[in-house]
Amino acid sequence: MPLKIDARLTPSQLVPAIERVFELSAAKIHDLEKRWDPARGTPVFTVRGRYTSRGWTEWTQGFQFGSALLQFDATGDSEFLEMGRRGTIERMATHVSHVGVHDHGFNNLSTYGNLLRLMGEGRIAEDPREREFLELALKVSGAVQAARWTPLSDGTGFIHSFNGPHSLFVDTMRSLRSLAVAHQLGHCLMGEQDARISLLQRLEEHAVNTARYNIYYGEGRDAYDVRGRTAHEAIFNIASGVFRCPNSQQGYSPFSTWTRGLAWAILGFAEQLEFRAACLPRPRGADTVSSLFRKAASATAEFYLQHCCADGIPMWDTGAPQLHRLGEYLGKASDPFNPHEPVDSSAAAIAAQGFIRLADVISGNAGARYRQAGFTIARTLFKEPYLSESSRHQGLLLHSVYHRPNGWDHITAGQEVPNGESSMWGDYHARELALLILRQAKNQQPLAFYGCAPGRRHAN
Repeated sequence: MPLKIDARLTPSQLVPAIERVFELSAAKIHDLEKRWDPARGTPVFTVRGRYTSRGWTEWTQGFQFGSALLQFDATGDSEFLEMGRRGTIERMATHVSHVGVHDHGFNNLSTYGNLLRLMGEGRIAEDPREREFLELALKVSGAVQAARWTPLSDGTGFIHSFNGPHSLFVDTMRSLRSLAVAHQLGHCLMGEQDARISLLQRLEEHAVNTARYNIYYGEGRDAYDVRGRTAHEAIFNIASGVFRCPNSQQGYSPFSTWTRGLAWAILGFAEQLEFRAACLPRPRGADTVSSLFRKAASATAEFYLQHCCADGIPMWDTGAPQLHRLGEYLGKASDPFNPHEPVDSSAAAIAAQGFIRLADVISGNAGARYRQAGFTIARTLFKEPYLSESSRHQGLLLHSVYHRPNGWDHITAGQEVPNGESSMWGDYHARELALLILRQAKNQQPLAFYGCAPGRRHAN
């Protein structure tokens, strides 16, 4: 197994590194808040250490203000609470009603969701009016996300990506949280002739179809069917509702694995398993949905462990064309400065959280191994060369890659491939990973997205 898992690593041993993460994080959040001009759009990724925007789809604004809320959560510094709250109120309303994206869980759970969670946990004062405001935003967000629906020939369907109704992105597995929370809050989507459409049903159908069409299980589906391999995009004929082929927007090919998509699957399925165990009534008989989610989560987790470097960092795509020039790279620690193919630290930050969460829903030796894998990856990320120590760099997590095929990532003079830069999603998920482990080290309440709406009546 390429990842050299440290079976003895504990959350407490990671606390000094986590404290350093949030020490650096504070200054970087301040710097971005001070220097960013909202007229430039949304910060997406860095170029020469400064955040820039990139028009494609507006999916990173929530990470900007959500990072401030995570900083408050970890440190108790109320300045960051007010920064995140102000940004949410002033800048996030259009994201609640954004009908053109599949990213509601990213934008709105990171902002409105974090604020409501903090209130539910007693971390901020209970305010009935603010609670109503946050709950309304999350209800609307979940319904708007669920309305972006493509029906399939078997009577189910999926939330289609911003590419159009033919497109099922694996990324959306983590955005499903918006439907879960809105369902918890008693909301539903109203359709034609006042039809009440269950948000939970749409969540389940989307996730089941992601598991069916975006994840491989080594069962002979095609000539490249390797267990755990993940297609970024599944393409459907919208006239017939029939699956046509795998595809990839941000990966190298439909028949290799873009590792950030793989990471979204690991974390997305892990969180949905947590949500089902904690919040849904136990089904009568076999829970076939949870069984399929566990199958998908285990397959993708094992694939990641076999295809990352020895320190837990993956290359940006498992089939990238110049990987052969790196020799036996999987048996070594990652080298973000190699001249042939970039790594993607953001994929590692997302996957590490998924591994730790899987440990709570997959029992036995496998669960224990996944927990230690998550801790081992976190240890790599929370130090150089991945942790950004420079005060001149606005990013927190270095060596993140956005869109390699489009050539959007900055290549520093003297380098051959992108490295040394950060992304809003990489920084946010590094902070979220650090907070998840910090809470475990302090025996605090687990960090869970569904904690923002505990004990609510389900109306759909």
